[in-house]
This record gives sequence, C-alpha cells and structure tokens, in this order.
Amino acid sequence: MAEKKTNKNTDKKHADALIPAFVPDKPLFREETITATLEENYMPYAMSVIVSRAIPEIDGFKPSHRKLLYTMYKKGLLKGPRTKSANVVGETMKLNPHGDQAIYDTMVRMTRGNQALLHPFVDSKGNFGKQYSRDMQCAAPRYTEVKLDRICEELFADMDRDAVDFVDNYDGTMKEPTLFPVTFPTILVNSTQGLAVGMATNICSFNLKEVCEAACAFIDNKDCDLAEYIQAPDFSTGGTVIYSQSVMRQILEEGRGSVKIRAKYRFDKKNNCIEIYEIPYTTVCEAIMDDVVKLVKDGKIKEIVDVRDETDLGGLKITLDVRKNIDPDALMNKLYKMTSLQENFACNFNVLIDGRPQVLGVRGLLSEWLRFRLECVKREIRFDIKTKSDKLHLLKGLEKILLDIDKAIKIVRETEKDDLVIPNLMWGFGIDEIQANFVADIKLRNLNKEYILEKTGDIAQLIEEINDLKDMLDKEHRIRTLIKRQLRDVEKKYGKERLTDIIHEDDVVTVTNEELIEDYNLKLFLTRDGYFKKIPMIALRNNPEQKLKEGDVFSQEIEWHNKSEVLFFSDKQSVYKLKIHELPDCKAGSLGDYLSNTLELSQDERIIYMCATDNYAGDVLFAFENGKIARVPLESYATKNNRRKLINAYSGVVPVAGILHISVPTDIVCATSNDRLITLSSDLVPLKTTKTTQGVQVLKPKKDYKLKYMKRADMCTELADPNAYRIRAIPSPGSFLKKDDQKNQQLSLLD
Repeated sequence: MAEKKTNKNTDKKHADALIPAFVPDKPLFREETITATLEENYMPYAMSVIVSRAIPEIDGFKPSHRKLLYTMYKKGLLKGPRTKSANVVGETMKLNPHGDQAIYDTMVRMTRGNQALLHPFVDSKGNFGKQYSRDMQCAAPRYTEVKLDRICEELFADMDRDAVDFVDNYDGTMKEPTLFPVTFPTILVNSTQGLAVGMATNICSFNLKEVCEAACAFIDNKDCDLAEYIQAPDFSTGGTVIYSQSVMRQILEEGRGSVKIRAKYRFDKKNNCIEIYEIPYTTVCEAIMDDVVKLVKDGKIKEIVDVRDETDLGGLKITLDVRKNIDPDALMNKLYKMTSLQENFACNFNVLIDGRPQVLGVRGLLSEWLRFRLECVKREIRFDIKTKSDKLHLLKGLEKILLDIDKAIKIVRETEKDDLVIPNLMWGFGIDEIQANFVADIKLRNLNKEYILEKTGDIAQLIEEINDLKDMLDKEHRIRTLIKRQLRDVEKKYGKERLTDIIHEDDVVTVTNEELIEDYNLKLFLTRDGYFKKIPMIALRNNPEQKLKEGDVFSQEIEWHNKSEVLFFSDKQSVYKLKIHELPDCKAGSLGDYLSNTLELSQDERIIYMCATDNYAGDVLFAFENGKIARVPLESYATKNNRRKLINAYSGVVPVAGILHISVPTDIVCATSNDRLITLSSDLVPLKTTKTTQGVQVLKPKKDYKLKYMKRADMCTELADPNAYRIRAIPSPGSFLKKDDQKNQQLSLLD
C-alpha cells in the first residue's frame, strides 16, 4: 500500500512538471486616467441617450414615438379600421429594438383614452389608464385596439414626395423617416418630458388655435409680440393657470419658467361637499388624497370630514365632505397652499436642432420649425418639378410620334430583332431612349391619333405648372403663403377651445403661512432645571395637576396664544427664538421638552428667562450683580431672516442677576445680598439702543455684596408694602428690610 501511494505522488509531480508556467505577454491591467475612461466609454452612451432617446426633435417627436407612428402609417391605420395593439407593437419592433412593454407604454401615452396629450395621435378603444391617476393601469395590448387619429394626416402629408430623409432601420431591412414633415408646430401643441444624461426637457402644451395664429404672425413678422396670440399653456387635464406676465414672457423668449397650475372645484350645497373635477397636469388624484388625509390626521385641517375618489366614466372627481357652515373658498385656498392641488410646471424647452440640444423659447422654436418646414416644402416642390418634367419629357417624345404614326408602326414591324426596336425608334424620330421605351410600351389599340392627341394635350398645362413651381421655388414669400394657408386649414379642422382656464396672479387669493397656523390660548412653563411645557388652556383645565422632575420647580409661567414667538435668554448672553406653533403641545402629566436638547445648548449653558411676543413691543430689563440695570427695546431682537440664535444679546462683563420683559412702565423691586431693597419705576432707567450696554447704576451694593434679584413689584408677595422702599432718583444705596418684611421672609423660608 505504501509503495502504491508513492507511485501516485510521483505521477502527480511528473504531470505538474509537464504543464508550462503561465507567463503573460502583456500586463494584466493598464493604468488610465478617469477622464479618458469617461470619454471612451461613458460619453458615447450619454450622447446616444440624448440624441436617440430622451430629447425630442423639431417635429415634436422622440425616435420611439416616430417609429411607432410610422409603423401604424405603413400598416394603413390612418384610414382603415382599428387593430389590436399587440399587432402594432409587434410590427414596431422591426424599427424599434426594444422590448414590447416599452413600445406599448409609448403608445399608451399617445392615445386618446389616456388623456396625456392635448391632441392625441392614436385613436383608441379599451382601457389605457389615465394621465391623472397613478393606480388606474392600462389593459394588456391583446385587449386594446388602436388606429391613427385624424390629425396624423398632418404628420404624414406629402411624405412620399421626398419631403424628408429616410434612413435604414437597425438591421438594414427597412427604411424609416428621420423626421415627420409636420404641417404645424407639433412641438408646442403636446407636452413632452424627457430625462437624458446630464440634461432634461419639459415642454408644456399650448392651444392649437393660439399656436397657429402665432405661427402665422411670426411668418409675417419674426419680431411680432407672441404674447398677443399665445395666452398661457393649455393642458389636457384642464385646471387653471395662474398667469404671470413676467413668467410668460420668459417662456416665450427663453424657454424657461415655472407655471403655476391649480385644480378646479365646485361646492355642492345639497350634500355639503366640495367636488374637485380637474387637477394640475403634474400630479395625480391619489397623491392629492394622500396629502389631504395626512393634513387631517395631523390636525392641520379640521374642516374636512371625509375624502374619497368618485372617478367614473364621466371623468375625474375627488369629493371632500366638509363640516357645516364652512367657507369652501377659504378651505380650498388652504389646500392649494398645503397640497398638490396647486403645482408648478417647470418649463425647460430643450430640443434637438440638427442633432444638437438647444434650449429655445417659443419664438426660437417657431423660427426653427419654420426653417424646417420651408425646407420640406422646397423639397416637395423640387420633387413635383422633377415628376412633371419627366412626364413632359415622355409626352414630347409622344408628340413627335404624332407627326407620322404610320412610320412608327413601320419601324416596329420591319425591325427583325426585339433589341433593335428602341434604337430604330430613337434614330427614326430623333428621340432619346426613355422616350423610345415609352412609345414602344404603348398598346397597339392606343396607337391612334385620338389617344396621342389626348395625351399630348397636357403638354401646355404641364409646362405652365412646371414654370409656376419654379417661380414658387425662387420666391420664398409664396412658400410662406402656402405654409400659412396650411396652418389656417389645420386650425379650422382641429382647433378647439382652451381646456385650461386663466386667472391673473393679482386676482389670486394667497394664503400666507401665518394664516395656516391655528391660534388658541395656552400656557407656557419654564422650570429651573431647563424644562419647557406648552399646554393648551383646555387641556390644562381638564387636568391641572403638573408633573415635574424631582427637585425641580417652575421659574416662570406665561399665559399666551399659539400664533406668536417665544424668546429664550441663556446665561451665555445668547437669545434663542422659536415660533410657538412649531413647539409640540404637552400634557400636564409630562415633564415637557428639555431645552438643552431642543435648542442645542452648549454643555454648561442654561436658559434663565423666556418672554413671548407678537410684535416685539416693549422693553427688556437686565439687572447685573454690580447693581447696574440696562433697558433695551425688545425690537432689537427682531430679525428679517428668522435667525434662530442671536449671540451677544446682552452684556457679559458682569453676571446677570435678573431679566424682565415689560410692555408698559412698571414698578420693579431690586434687592442686594445684604437685604437692602429699592422700589423704582422702570422709566428711571434710560433706554439704550445697544444690546450689549452695561446699563446705568441703580443700586449701590456695599463691598463684598451684590445685587441678588430683580422682580416686578406686584410679584413680591413677601413684602407687605413695596412702596415703602421706593426711590425717586438713581443711584441709591437702598433701605434695609423692615421688621414686618423680615418676619414674612422668615415665614416663607419655613414654608
């Protein structure tokens, strides 16, 4: 056994020795800069997406749309009956090398049933979903039927007259057009969205009548005022556009701008509900309902009882059941502010012009479309001239035969070989090969004078038509007149009234954020350990028993209301400003919010005072331990940009002993650590405009003593008569506590 094992090991070593070691001829990797990698690998992909997928061209179509519509056109679906969508999808795959689902999704958006386009290109039967619904899915292609809509006649008009170039499809078995010779600016009539690599496009739709009017005016005068003809965007989902002259001018000239669209509604008094029947183009009804439900759950909207989707065959309808005696207009103004019932359509007119992406305004798009359309018509005219010239050439050869029909018959009859018939006719009548072939192909029964006279009678008319076409080709104004006539025909045949209403921005009731805040009475509490409570008065009346952290006490209480601001003063000369409505309501049984976390205080910083205000009226008194008091207007802490934290809010030279906010002249009491007191009116302290002022000397404490506190006179319950310590001028050394007040103070300490 041992010998056998040794033989196996020897064989293995021998076999390994026969395998040559792998020595690569080239390195396994190579170093390359990231810019070179991007240029070599990523840039071709990016350009392919931009040029061949996401950005539309001047005819208003992306390649996927163009391939689909052209396939339907070649299948005879412009005039014939509808066919199953699956048939169209399958045929389109000969031009579009993508999956069937992607092709079907492209078709769905162009159908009349989906309502995504102002002027749909596909006449549909079956369920194709809806533009305004996220959950309403379209049926499978085997169940739906389609054909081209009548307006597609304007897309394919004169395509067979060499109006545009044709190229091979992806496998070289078919030809497809590079563009459609559209007779009107389709790029402006239907909405188009696209997301490419590093760029995007978002083109809104305009009313067909307005676009045709504007195009005609532009043909006459390229500097015309387009705003006289195009009022505002017009969307297939209706709604109301809030018109802004400056924004509209920007869209017309630059192709950028944000259009505000809001939903339409009606109030049903009988059922006490609001019915929303048209919504912005950029949202869906499910998103609106989610927004409303969230507002109701969060307590921000209390007028709505129920919300439901009642969309049916009659169209979109979202119903809001509301409480009695509410103002529906005021409620809807709130919803416009807080939900997607009002949305913005951000215009970005990015279009491929001669293979290069450009952002153009409506004027620029009309200019490029007119240039494109002029070239299409010129190519059609050249095609007609060539066709008619070829026919004229044949008829002129036939005209020569008319001079001696018997001679032509004799030449054919006496020619022994078939391949000599054409040369003999050419020699006999002085005609070329094309004319001779035409004569030779005439049937025997047509070799009579009547037939030839009838045919050659068109020569004069053909010459006149060719001369007219050449004249038109030389005179561009005639072509422009033809284009205008075609635009008028399109407007007459397919134009319709606006779906989207227009309201001027000056007529819109704007709800401010302040108006959305619910105002109610409440009580604010600040504790010594830095806890803060905001409790509604209703909740406080139902449960007045307060819960505090062990050993903690209330340092301040303020009765106020929700629509206001609160200022927190810290011992580090900082002020923190908050909107009261942004702070959560508390229950009396909770500890409240820990301000150190809420305000993000530094480790050794604590809040020593708070004040609530509506309009920053009144003054703030700062009492310092050296006996000085500073009076600063509260307005000094008002800021335009709603800053949350203000530093250097008061002087930090000497520690502060007390802070008071007063709205009117108030009597205050100040006490030193050796029990000397004064009572004075706040008017005795001069007002300073600088927040960091050190104040004026009010109380003169003895050496090694300091000012202990500053209180309102009406809050000093431990003093029998605060007026007994009143002073008329400052500074003052103060008076010692009287015996009665000493007893009261001792009793309070015992308590």
